[in-house]
Amino acid sequence: MKDGVNGVALAVFIFFFLAVTVMGFLAARWRKAENEHSLDEWGLGGRSFGTWITWFLLGGDLYTAYTFVAVPAAIYAAGAAGFFAVPYTILVYPLIFTFLPRLWSVSHKHGYVTTSDFVRGRFGSKGLSLAVALTGILATMPYIALQLVGIQAVLDVMGIGGGENTNWFIKDLPLLIAFGVLAAYTYSSGLRAPALIAFVKDTLIYIVIAVAIIYIPIKLGGFDDIFAKAGDAFSQTNPATGAPRGALTPPETGQWTYATLALGSALALFMYPHSITATLSSKSREVIRRNTTILPLYSLMLGLLALLGFMAIAAGIKVQNGQLAIPQLFETMFPDWFAGVAFAAIGIGALVPAAIMSIAAANLFTRNIYKDFIKPDATPEQETKVSKLVSLLVKVGALAFVLTMDKTVAINFQLLGGIWILQTFPALVGGLFTRWFHRWALLAGWAVGMIYGTVAAYGVASPTQKHFGGSSKEIPGIGEIGYIGLTAFVMNIVVTVVLTFVLKAVKAPEGIDETKPEDYTADAGDPGVQVELPPATAGTSH
Repeated sequence: MKDGVNGVALAVFIFFFLAVTVMGFLAARWRKAENEHSLDEWGLGGRSFGTWITWFLLGGDLYTAYTFVAVPAAIYAAGAAGFFAVPYTILVYPLIFTFLPRLWSVSHKHGYVTTSDFVRGRFGSKGLSLAVALTGILATMPYIALQLVGIQAVLDVMGIGGGENTNWFIKDLPLLIAFGVLAAYTYSSGLRAPALIAFVKDTLIYIVIAVAIIYIPIKLGGFDDIFAKAGDAFSQTNPATGAPRGALTPPETGQWTYATLALGSALALFMYPHSITATLSSKSREVIRRNTTILPLYSLMLGLLALLGFMAIAAGIKVQNGQLAIPQLFETMFPDWFAGVAFAAIGIGALVPAAIMSIAAANLFTRNIYKDFIKPDATPEQETKVSKLVSLLVKVGALAFVLTMDKTVAINFQLLGGIWILQTFPALVGGLFTRWFHRWALLAGWAVGMIYGTVAAYGVASPTQKHFGGSSKEIPGIGEIGYIGLTAFVMNIVVTVVLTFVLKAVKAPEGIDETKPEDYTADAGDPGVQVELPPATAGTSH
């Protein structure tokens, strides 16, 4: 790490940060809404985004600053096991092709803003809707925190904020400023701000990765030397575990873990509220279908990005915190001005998803807690006001999380969030294709999955942590080590199916379904499509 502040890199970083800040505030005038006081406009951009805007928005939403830092950091720490992120982002797109257009259609037809809106309308259950909403909020909070961790990693490498003995306020002032700017333009412009900024963010990331994948290997003697040095490093014994540090290919003993983690992560990705928020902002179901075919371009980028972990080893990067490995690699290998571009890509890559995540969490609270349980007669203007305020509170909570807790705690809670959010899959995706599942069975299955997943994750230890030391554990009845979230998901499904048979046998009351079969294939402009959420009791049962 270079001594002092990297002035050139900092100047370039500030230039891009100011540029996207201006864009964030100007976004309020971009595609200006006829009625700004509605969640459709503030929280979903008027449901008006076309193919390319949606592509950049979803890309900016799913491939975050933390992805930029954490995926190659996992490779740097343990080798090819960190590549699980690449196959899971390949698996996810055929999966979402089957259900996202249906979710878009029924949501557009009935004015649903959140997944919980759909669950309540489909199963006639505010309790199940509340469970989905609370899970979404809990899973999103640490995800926002990790975006701030990504910004903080870049600031640390640039030498901003002083050393460990610096006054906490001075040390964290740059992060506080970044947070304040993010909060201000999100409050002002809603989803339009990250949608506009995503163009800059993704362009910068593609440029940085394209340059890195060519320029750095040339400086390091080519990929042969890079892989040879990485292989040597991974063969060294880790003093904490007594085992090799890692491997260039996953060992046979780790294949169940690798496969279940990839599959479980693929199932969970589009359960996150921010993924759905970006999806519902599209103007037609065809936009969604087209995006599932072109989003895999980001998976190609992710594969190239992961290789940076091997490059950091070959370049001799030594850091105590693995999250600093890639920012440090950029500062070491790139000219200062281009290091600033790379840091800006990571910093802006944090702002876009953090904005979308805070909006998504705020929409869940407003629609499925405030409106359903606190003020059922809330007007669209009141909903929008509450959502704006809650989006600020969510960011404050994430910031407090980052500033007061160890970074590994944020990472552990994000892993736990993945386990939790996967438990909403049966209610959401199952509900899009069938209403056979009983609402009470879905709620019981969700509870079993949540409890098992949390308790199992709590019992996982690592060389540095007594609890929440990882997301993998022995699968009951199989004996192999696998992803806890997927095991909890299977338990969830089993409980849901068994209890559905029981509840139907005893003729337990089912809620009213306000949707119709044709709603799931409706497109924009079809007769009867509306944008305001109907009363929860509307519709017919079938």
